[in-house]
Amino acid sequence: MRGPHNLWRLIITGATFERTGAMKLALEALDVPPRLRLLARVLGWPFAWLGLKGDPALPPITRALTALGPAYIKFGQVLSTRPDVVGIELAEQLTVLQDRLPPFSVAEAKASVASELGRPVEAIFSEFSEPVAAASIAQVHAARRVDTGAKVAVKILRPGIERAFRKDLDAFHFAARMIELISPSSRRLRPSDVIAHFESVVLGELDLRMEAAAALEFCANTEGDAGFAAPRPHWDLSARRVMTLDWVDGIAMGDIEALRAAGHDLAELSGRVLQLFLSHALRDGYFHADMHQGNLKVAANGDIIAYDFGIMGQIDEYSRRVYAEILMGFIRKDYRRVAEVHFEAGYVPRDRSVDDFARALRAVGEPIFGMQASNISMARLLAYLFEVTERFGMQTRTELILLQRTMVVVEGVARSLNPSLNMWEVAKPVVATYIRQNLGPHAMVRDLARSARVLASFGPKLPGIVENMLQQQSESPPPPPPPRRGRDVVLFAAGGTLVGVIALLLVALA
Repeated sequence: MRGPHNLWRLIITGATFERTGAMKLALEALDVPPRLRLLARVLGWPFAWLGLKGDPALPPITRALTALGPAYIKFGQVLSTRPDVVGIELAEQLTVLQDRLPPFSVAEAKASVASELGRPVEAIFSEFSEPVAAASIAQVHAARRVDTGAKVAVKILRPGIERAFRKDLDAFHFAARMIELISPSSRRLRPSDVIAHFESVVLGELDLRMEAAAALEFCANTEGDAGFAAPRPHWDLSARRVMTLDWVDGIAMGDIEALRAAGHDLAELSGRVLQLFLSHALRDGYFHADMHQGNLKVAANGDIIAYDFGIMGQIDEYSRRVYAEILMGFIRKDYRRVAEVHFEAGYVPRDRSVDDFARALRAVGEPIFGMQASNISMARLLAYLFEVTERFGMQTRTELILLQRTMVVVEGVARSLNPSLNMWEVAKPVVATYIRQNLGPHAMVRDLARSARVLASFGPKLPGIVENMLQQQSESPPPPPPPRRGRDVVLFAAGGTLVGVIALLLVALA
């Protein structure tokens, strides 16, 4: 229940941020209005002695969030995907937030599996290990199926995690309403929308059937990708609080020395991980949105393995084309075209100047491309780009923000493997292939064929639609047409007939 009883939780939150030294950093990073700064200090400074101490070895903000528990850790991770809200610098800090908590007991895990799957663990698994990983929402055990002997990973939600998250979600909603009430200027940060987005993400992660569905869709999309693999879910051994997937062996992507000792080509791996991400985003419109080193492994045969499908990104076909054109425009240094794409997509208001926007984009791109390959950073480019688009009144596109944030993370992974990586050269063939297949003449014919199929589906209804239109016109005659427009009407009718003929031909040829 959302109400004043949540005030105590907010006081503990403010006190913890004060005690860990995170309060000042967070307020500055968010550019919080004066009234909110005062409220934060009132909720924090007098009660700092009540705050949780946290781990002194961690940076202040990650220290505070980790000390406050699972909901705050997950909130920090979700905010790391929204640099438009928290800024590039704070988003990068939150990206490395460690989602690790002490494990719960094997007995509790087995009880949860038995309850969810309706059978004792011993009847399902011949082996069931101690926890191999423990995070804020769930932990993972290695197991072996009784019926097939296959080794699997069993992910189990923490006991009572749903109730704990709902209590903190209530406090977050209460805080958002207070912020908007006390400081109307803070609405530019959209606190209620941010909390609603967080709630939707968390509720999805608290139902492991949704993650299993995401894993299966991702596996189906990437089945033909050379040098890439993902674990498949076992639907017969998955439920709301339990998910079973294939077990994957490999070296953690972050263990550079182990990768080098195993003989893997680090430069080739760095290029492949970036190209795979771009392929998934542009080709499929469905991508792994949490591709940091902790969720990537390298198999003995060199395949890159991705797992943990709690956060996935989706982008529609039109936005993919826009994003590809923007990327290619920057790669070619065609700033005028990048500007035009923004205007054509409606991202920038029409009353702004295309020429001025193109010059501003040049000011973004040229300093970046003037650097050595090892210093060309997507993170730096996005930081500048956010400044420019905000100045020109561009509205935030949430789906593009998640895509861009993930690309920053993937860039970090790639550079950890090969610091001299020129990400633009690596990205160019993937983007060029997508553009050739989706923006050329063949794509135009394909789009026309799709449109024709849609139009053809309305064919049986056309007589009724025309009859209704004529009846409405006879009941309420329109005003007389302006002079000298007869030719226009004839041309419109002829054009409509021509479109119909072309549509039918395309349907026949498709």
